[in-house]
Amino acid sequence: MYRTKILWMIVAVMTFVSCVKNKNGVPLQNATPTSNKVFEITEVVQGDTYTYLNVKENMNNRWVAVSKQDVKPGEVYYYDNALEMNNFHSKEIDRTFDVIYFVSQISKTPLAQMQNPMGGGGAMPAHSGKVASEQNSGITLEKQAGELTIANVFANRKNYEGKEIEIRGIVVKVNESVMGKNWIHIQDGTNSDGSFDLTVTSQDLPKVDDEVTFKGKITLEKDFGAGYFYDVIMEDASLAGSSDKTVQL
Repeated sequence: MYRTKILWMIVAVMTFVSCVKNKNGVPLQNATPTSNKVFEITEVVQGDTYTYLNVKENMNNRWVAVSKQDVKPGEVYYYDNALEMNNFHSKEIDRTFDVIYFVSQISKTPLAQMQNPMGGGGAMPAHSGKVASEQNSGITLEKQAGELTIANVFANRKNYEGKEIEIRGIVVKVNESVMGKNWIHIQDGTNSDGSFDLTVTSQDLPKVDDEVTFKGKITLEKDFGAGYFYDVIMEDASLAGSSDKTVQL
């Protein structure tokens, strides 16, 4: 009898622990499908490009970075993939993280239950090789005969795969110090089937509206993980030339 009573007490305790919920009523241990993970936000630090979150997951605290958005401590979010970065220094908030996880997609509902993009669901768009903004119609670069254009690169990508090329354009967007490098988007006024923006990774750091010439290797279908996928990208590029040039919109 005594052993039976002890056994029932153990079962009761285990049942209680498995059902413990956070203050929002979501059981952190058992609420997600196997392909989903879940965390509760305990602290929010806003940067210019990213929102940095201190979160509690499986009784552990860790730092997570997501694209800039309005989130609050106490909220619970589901996610799928995360890219781990060690000794990551964020210039925008001047802080170094021993370990931080870049997450491309979070949702207040399990990701498997999310609706299509037009139907909401709280999904974050993945960082892709094409910028969300429209082509800047104010950019027109006169190029010399035989000089590469962004349209040429996209239209003939297979010819340039793995090769080092030089290309000139106008900087339209810069993300500093992400995964140990700067991410620069350039346009030159050309367009190939909707592809008009070339992403360049570099240790160099031009300013938006600079006219630049980059030299680097073209890589196709590059997947950095956590939603960072590029059809075409120029990697480890260096500035061959730069000049200030204000673009009229």
